[in-house]
Amino acid sequence: MKNSVFIATSLDGFIAGKNDELDWLSTFPEIDHIDTGFNAFTASIDALLMGRNTFEVVAGFEGEWFYKKPVFVWSNSLTEVPEKLKDKAFLVKGSIKEALSEVHGKGYQKLYIDGGKTIQSFLKEDLIDEMIITTIPVLLGSGIPLFADLPKRLVFECINSTRFLDKVVQNHFVRVK
Repeated sequence: MKNSVFIATSLDGFIAGKNDELDWLSTFPEIDHIDTGFNAFTASIDALLMGRNTFEVVAGFEGEWFYKKPVFVWSNSLTEVPEKLKDKAFLVKGSIKEALSEVHGKGYQKLYIDGGKTIQSFLKEDLIDEMIITTIPVLLGSGIPLFADLPKRLVFECINSTRFLDKVVQNHFVRVK
């Protein structure tokens, strides 16, 4: 079993602005036209597990559903997914361990964990095995942080670092246990 994160942050560590804005991700639009490893990453996972807030943001995007793998939405408040996503997104409830047990019970072992609060919750339980973090060199000043308080120190090792177009940096970290 493996839980992985693939995410972009601002230089000051935010994954979204204070009003959930994501426009800063396009600070360097030319990055969208090169391979930053997302397709290879998603080919290596079985499914995604994301929180309700992130799901509601991506479900609101125009066009076709972005994800090719099953998406499990971890929420104790959401009662159903939109009709257009019924065969693509599935609700899981309960604690992290209960949600993981349900997803693993369906045969999905390599998960892409997405969403700020969800990632923070997984880190608090020491359940993240790797993080691929692309840093966009823009300062937002405030917003939704990637990281929050932890009950203990978690040590990661950087196994790869890549610069794209001399503008953004992507670091690949694995958990040292």
